[in-house]
Amino acid sequence: MSSEYSYDEQGQFYPFFIFTLTSIVTLPLTYSLLAPSTDATALAPRLKTSYKPEDADLIQAQRAAQKRKQRKIKRAIAVLLGWATMAGMLYLIITTQRTTAKLWNPYDILGISESASEKQIKSHYRKLGLKYHPDKAKPDPAKNETVESLSDKWVDLTKAYQALTDEEVRNNYIQYGHPDGKQSYSIGIALPKFIVSEGNGKYVVLVYALLLGVLLPYYVGSWWYGTQRVTKEGVLVESANNLFREYSENMDEGDLVTAISGGKEFQEVLKGDKAESGLAKIESRILAEGQITPFAGGLSIKDKEKLEDLESGVRRKVLALLWAYLGRVELDDPALNSAKYLVAPIAQSLCSSFRAIALAYGNTGPILTSFYTSQRLVQAVPPKVSPLLQLPHFTPAVVKAIEGDSKTHLTVQEFMDLPDSERRSVAVGPGLLSEEQYKTAVGIAVQLPYLRVAKAFFKVVGERFIIPSSLVTLVVKGRFIPPGSTNIPEVDELDLEDVDPAEDDLDALMGRKKTVKDENGKLVTKEETKPVAPPLTFAPYYPRDHSPRWHVFLSDSKQGKMAVPPFTFTMLDKPIFTDDGKPTYHMQTWKAQFAAPPQAGTYTFVMHVVCDSYIGFDTKMEVTLNVEDASKAATMAAEDEISEPDEDSLAGQMSALKGGSVASTTKPKRRKDDDDSDEDESGTEEEEDDTSETNTDTEPES
Repeated sequence: MSSEYSYDEQGQFYPFFIFTLTSIVTLPLTYSLLAPSTDATALAPRLKTSYKPEDADLIQAQRAAQKRKQRKIKRAIAVLLGWATMAGMLYLIITTQRTTAKLWNPYDILGISESASEKQIKSHYRKLGLKYHPDKAKPDPAKNETVESLSDKWVDLTKAYQALTDEEVRNNYIQYGHPDGKQSYSIGIALPKFIVSEGNGKYVVLVYALLLGVLLPYYVGSWWYGTQRVTKEGVLVESANNLFREYSENMDEGDLVTAISGGKEFQEVLKGDKAESGLAKIESRILAEGQITPFAGGLSIKDKEKLEDLESGVRRKVLALLWAYLGRVELDDPALNSAKYLVAPIAQSLCSSFRAIALAYGNTGPILTSFYTSQRLVQAVPPKVSPLLQLPHFTPAVVKAIEGDSKTHLTVQEFMDLPDSERRSVAVGPGLLSEEQYKTAVGIAVQLPYLRVAKAFFKVVGERFIIPSSLVTLVVKGRFIPPGSTNIPEVDELDLEDVDPAEDDLDALMGRKKTVKDENGKLVTKEETKPVAPPLTFAPYYPRDHSPRWHVFLSDSKQGKMAVPPFTFTMLDKPIFTDDGKPTYHMQTWKAQFAAPPQAGTYTFVMHVVCDSYIGFDTKMEVTLNVEDASKAATMAAEDEISEPDEDSLAGQMSALKGGSVASTTKPKRRKDDDDSDEDESGTEEEEDDTSETNTDTEPES
């Protein structure tokens, strides 16, 4: 037995092969290209305003350029080529005529029915012998018959006859499908024969060499070295190393801006002629006298000295551009203004990288500095300058008129809490805001998402007590109350509770439903709503669409150390505004889980709720975690499980006659500490699974 390899000369099968391979690659690429975007910036609503800054066209052009980069042009081209190839192969599959190998059948060769008897077969064979036997057959030229073709015909007839009459030949036919026994088999290769045709071998070898020896190593190497050059925060390892060397426990926002300027990513933006051109002009503008800061760029004396200590080069220009961006300094040069906005998103990425370094050290100061610097970069506001500059049309002159000589800055919330007449008297006037500009600024202020924390507490799901090393859930309840809001509804006490789902409620345990209390205090389950994206950040000077994020972490105020790393929240339970733009005041719930301390005791933390997009919208409050000893918690739980006798039982009636207490079968028994909790400041009833008291007095981050 031998094997034969045949290539697809008629082109019957290789279209199937190429179509299959192409579809394996093209279909997933098509799905990834057409699938709905999960990017919050693409799904989130926008604040309603017509305000545009001076360089709005330049900023919008950079935003559009970034979106074009995210459109996956290369992937779209690959998808189009894939579908074109699949269409071509499908056309060949439909139009190519099929040739099928005919199976050897002795009945068909003899031309008799399969139901014929052996006698009929012999009789028919003798008749065919008279016609096709080599001694009697005569070729007919009209039918293109030759002696050889007639001899081959007679051989086939003989084999067919023997397959039906001779025992040995018949066994070969039954077992192997052929009278001569096992035959050689042919392996078809679904590739055109021209690939291995004489003279084409060198081209095939060349293609294999390019694919396996050049392209594959190139792409694998590019991927590998690319991952090694970049950290998980998306910045170059060399830039992260520079930030690591600049790290200090006493860094302020100005120091971090200087450290960020050492990022190697800036060299891609400022290369060639852009490296140092215009540096003198930028420095002269940012170091000019400012109205509310020593310099127009918002630098301090220390920041100016650090700038001047740098040698002339890319880093010095980057630092100057960053101060020009933060101070909103007009450079009167399209190229310099464009570069001023280009450096902001890069600086934001480097700020996130520095935060990762600060988290590794665990010192609270640098961590907060990274968050505050992020806010300043998004809003284009210099460090230690009034948060009022976040509002449209607000200039240093307007801020100075509002704040006067006060050493503390007004937050947007404090400004909006002033009576409207008082706000107008200090903000509207010659050299300040016009009436239209004032309305625009107030219109934006009442749309900003300021989170007011209503309650924060710790719990262990399904347990009444927190024991050492258990999985603790920090529950943060709060409402988004825009600055200047009036007629704010009272907090619903039921909204402040976090009810554990029943053990047999699989939908609630899996997150498909939510367990809450109704107005009568009964547990009910509701369909879990899809998370809602908050409105995009109002950042008219930032050349990217930015979705706000809230970071919650715990710190030890005595040691100045982080106790629990930040948990980041980007989505909300319910929308902040209605379709017509009015605040909903919905209670939002954020949860974060971490391991309880290994020792029993009372732990007091400072909880920081920091928004990375708005200045002065942060919250700092003390929270207390009570960790009970495991044995003590078990004893207390066992005591609570000892129930009073039911009033319908004999023991209950006897207890009632003696003046004792009984358990009601119609009204659930309430613990004494639950009754006492009604007198709390929050006015809410403590849940059995609320395991620690929390000081919910909030204060803005300084």
